[in-house]
Amino acid sequence: MPLCGRIIRRCFNIKKDLPINEKIRAREVNLIDENGQKLGVMSLNEALNIAREKNLDLALVSPNAVPPVCKIMNYGKYKFEQAKREKEAKKKQKVLEIKEIRVTPNIEEHDFQFKSKNARKFIDDGAKVKITVRFRGREVNNVKLGEAVINKFIEALSDIASPEKKPLLEGRNMFVILSKKA
Repeated sequence: MPLCGRIIRRCFNIKKDLPINEKIRAREVNLIDENGQKLGVMSLNEALNIAREKNLDLALVSPNAVPPVCKIMNYGKYKFEQAKREKEAKKKQKVLEIKEIRVTPNIEEHDFQFKSKNARKFIDDGAKVKITVRFRGREVNNVKLGEAVINKFIEALSDIASPEKKPLLEGRNMFVILSKKA
């Protein structure tokens, strides 16, 4: 396997498991009990015996410290609570949606009204709206018409939305992204 594959895999493997019990490879550890009290530096065997007496696991919390720090805990409960916290954090994330409305430079008034009404509804629902003017054939020579259509959309939706930046021409498409005013 090439070296770059290993590096990429390490970068995306953020969620890691703590080494527990016999998987810990250190002679001496700084031990913390389940209540957070420091019990001091002792051999790994002594720490494992203390953890077994309390029917709990010994987890390596800080492997880079000298000596490494281990904590006595219920590892199954710890993993469950960690998964629960991640799930809660995922619920609180807001997914930003971008809706696209495609028009041509020579759009009729009724079509314009219909599409601007839809754009207004999308913005009210909290989405950003990308208005794209597609130039077909020789229409690309008349960029001013497309810019006029985009400016008309910006004007029609100016009470609830504002453009993020000026209209941009990429190939045969000109677009602008409108977002809700603060």
